[in-house]
Amino acid sequence: MTIIDTIVFIAYLIGIIVFGMSFYKKSRTSLEYSTGLGTIPSWVIALSIFATFVSSISFLALPGIAYLSNWNAYVFSLSIPVAIFMAIRFFIPLYRSVGSPSAYTYLEKRFGAWARMYVATFWLLTQVMRVAVILYLLALPMYVILGWDMRLIIIITSASVMIYSIMGGIKAVMWTDAVQAIILMTGAVITLGILIFSLPGGIVQYVEVASRFEKFSLGSLGLSLTESTFWVVFIYGIFINLQNYGIDQNFIQRYMSARNEKEAIKSAFAGGLLYIPVSLLFFMVGTGLFVYYHVFPEGLPIEFQQDGMSDSVFPYFIVHVLPVGVTGLLIASVFAAGMSTISTSLNAGATVILTDFYKRLKSDADEKESVWVLYVTSAVICILGTFISFYIIQVESALDIWWNLSGIFSGGMLGLFLLGYFARKAVNLPAIIAVITGLLTIAWMSLSPVYFTDALEAWQNPLHGYMTIVVGTMVIFFVGFLLSLLMSAYNGKVSTYSPNDTDK
Repeated sequence: MTIIDTIVFIAYLIGIIVFGMSFYKKSRTSLEYSTGLGTIPSWVIALSIFATFVSSISFLALPGIAYLSNWNAYVFSLSIPVAIFMAIRFFIPLYRSVGSPSAYTYLEKRFGAWARMYVATFWLLTQVMRVAVILYLLALPMYVILGWDMRLIIIITSASVMIYSIMGGIKAVMWTDAVQAIILMTGAVITLGILIFSLPGGIVQYVEVASRFEKFSLGSLGLSLTESTFWVVFIYGIFINLQNYGIDQNFIQRYMSARNEKEAIKSAFAGGLLYIPVSLLFFMVGTGLFVYYHVFPEGLPIEFQQDGMSDSVFPYFIVHVLPVGVTGLLIASVFAAGMSTISTSLNAGATVILTDFYKRLKSDADEKESVWVLYVTSAVICILGTFISFYIIQVESALDIWWNLSGIFSGGMLGLFLLGYFARKAVNLPAIIAVITGLLTIAWMSLSPVYFTDALEAWQNPLHGYMTIVVGTMVIFFVGFLLSLLMSAYNGKVSTYSPNDTDK
């Protein structure tokens, strides 16, 4: 990397850390650390939602998977409007009425403390894994550039994010998110332009080569649930995106940070829809990489053409093909995408630990103690994610790994939320039985391909891995709903609970 590129990247890294640290306050409350007390503009919240959703998983893995195969994974983005509609229609008004910085306070009001603990625990597991995967993806381009040990790069990155996210609180997280969102979009647009104009035939050759190899395919329209078809990815996307926009603490904190419900809805709508064209841009970049190295095959070393190296092709292109200065900007874009998501997970994870766990054990904790709990737990989450990332360095596609892990660790918690909100007859005992049934189903779907082999092969889960969260969610919802109906009929009474009765 040239001196100019190095200066650009270091200037960004130092600048974003200093900018985040500028929000430090010696005296602050835990609520101010977690929500900003409703002082953050809606456009900043919207960009923060977008930047949180993008991450380096999108910036590196989406081009990597488009380079390796086609646009099947883009179907995930097409399902976002469904999730946004439900979040705006049902969940944002609910959380604003509850008024807690934690998304999971509602579940305790609805079913009891066990429901809150269950969902909060599984959500925290998901966040630790998310931090780990993103740290890995941030280390990839710097490994290609500098040849340093990826573990050292991961440590440096995690420490940088931890410093400003802890010192600045949610204001630092969201304002740096907004800056990082602009940087990563700019970097992606510049990259696509360079890719297309570097081809002898320009945009025409781009389309011709990509079409010949079916790179624009969104997947089979068949109804099979055993393969990554259009419908499997679309259904998976609805459930994952509803989980993100409807019950994920990362997003709920942003809704709670808005000045009022109207601005929260506007932010969710703008931030969510912005991801659809930007993710398309990432897939176009990945396809452009395929076309570029099809036209100039000598430009890609043989080791990068091997299986499992698709996530490294984009970083290699950034370093060896982009003009001086632009390389530094693109590396900064990759870090912008990842740092924004990591900082969000640290802040939101610490908020959940404080609100859903610590204050339940020590309800008389004062503000000074609560803020220190937020600081310490943010650091612990970051450190755990760092160590786990060491074990996922060798993967074929980080996107596939992340999607499967998120489906497993989510534990079907979306099903419990849907049961509580939409099934008014649902009560505590059926909900417990439903969750246990759902978790057993998820465990079987996730582990049977590994442990049920040879003579037990007939007991393997026949569905695609993306269906784990779908089936787990539906099992919890329908088991809880049907059992509640049976109990109501048996007892001769029906619960009159309303989703808006947040004080009951």
